[in-house]
Amino acid sequence: MHRVAAQSIHPATIDPANPSFGVYVHWPFCAQKCPYCDFNSHVRPVLSGGRGGIDETRFLAAFERELTHTAQLTGPRTVGSIFFGGGTPSLMSAATVAAIIDRISGLWTVDPGAEITLEANPSSVEVDRFRGYRAAGVNRVSLGVQSLRDEQLKRLGRLHSVAEAKKALDIARARFERFTFDLIYARPGQTPAEWAAELAEALAMAGDHLSLYQLTIEPETPFAALHAAGKLVIPDADAALVLYDLTQEMTTAAGLPAYEISNHARPGQGSRHNLLYWRYGEYAGVGPGAHGRLVIDGRRHATVTEKNPERWSSLVEAEGYGFTEVTPLDRHEQADEMLLMGLRLVEGLDLDRLATVGGVRPSEATIDTLVALGMIERLGLRTTSSPVAGIEFGGESDEIPSCLPPGAGRSAEWAEVPRSPAGSNAARLAAAPAIRATGGGRFVLNEIVRQLSASFEPAD
Repeated sequence: MHRVAAQSIHPATIDPANPSFGVYVHWPFCAQKCPYCDFNSHVRPVLSGGRGGIDETRFLAAFERELTHTAQLTGPRTVGSIFFGGGTPSLMSAATVAAIIDRISGLWTVDPGAEITLEANPSSVEVDRFRGYRAAGVNRVSLGVQSLRDEQLKRLGRLHSVAEAKKALDIARARFERFTFDLIYARPGQTPAEWAAELAEALAMAGDHLSLYQLTIEPETPFAALHAAGKLVIPDADAALVLYDLTQEMTTAAGLPAYEISNHARPGQGSRHNLLYWRYGEYAGVGPGAHGRLVIDGRRHATVTEKNPERWSSLVEAEGYGFTEVTPLDRHEQADEMLLMGLRLVEGLDLDRLATVGGVRPSEATIDTLVALGMIERLGLRTTSSPVAGIEFGGESDEIPSCLPPGAGRSAEWAEVPRSPAGSNAARLAAAPAIRATGGGRFVLNEIVRQLSASFEPAD
């Protein structure tokens, strides 16, 4: 056995210019499918006579085998983070979680300070497993609370109550070094006053991290059908922006500023695994419907696995893996992905790293246009290495300035670069090595990426 002991997480080891390697494990099962969810999740109820349900032994064997195949593709790596997502990973037994962590640590080197996160639903049955998860090596838990109002939990299709959520948070705080929870806002009919009251309650219970997502209507979900029929009306863009700005103000005042569009944290407490995604690092994705980005023979590949759990298991049993796609990415495709991920971060997208990975830079004219429209902003040179709120390394602004009064929450380490036509393209890029989306820009991020991508010029 290669058991990973429950250890402290050391975010100081993170280098944003050279993200570490991570492993994502997708557990595809839920007790009930939520009407807003488009994740790859499936319900397998136990039928009369004990038929149906989840064959956990079979799935564990498949996870172990697919991990082994993936390690053969990557070669030696040092794992900085492991993330159990879903679905509802807290439906797994602690023994299964421990066995998967053991297999990962036997195939790759696991950083002694690795972050190991497990998503959980706050029902009382699952909370009873927390002690076992901690012993298995999990050192961070993410709870899907979603709302602190019982009537809203019912509308969102959640099985737990507010009381159960609060109990789960208490146990998580006692058992784990780090914990976080999710809330969904911009719900139908939600007013700023209602959200402010609910968010204030959440901030009073929060630890060092909080995820706050605006409700979006995802295609092919029950909410999408209701929305199309006019039976589900969510706040329009202007109302949603008011709620977003309120969220930034309240979280900043509470010491949990945004480090990404929907994620808030105290200094050094951002999700190491999710930062790996947003900084365009390398990660293995195993399990039904998982996606990965692997460097194989020196070239980055996109991997996708079979979505249906039983078909995935059969594929793994027959072939040793459940991949349906292993696609090499050209440099332009990598640059597009870096744009989409990096612009979400408060620290911004490093244009020099974009040039290194993708071989391109957005045109200065397009950047200037988007800046003038208030969709993105330039960030200046880092001058210190002291940590600031919500980020794993020094030198970022701790706020999204467009959401704050002038000068509020501004970090001394970053300075905006004046928009001036003077100077060469190279000189201006040297002065402004990063860009990021503003609060308003986050609502049209795909269009921002499209325009920047269309303007790509070969890097000097």
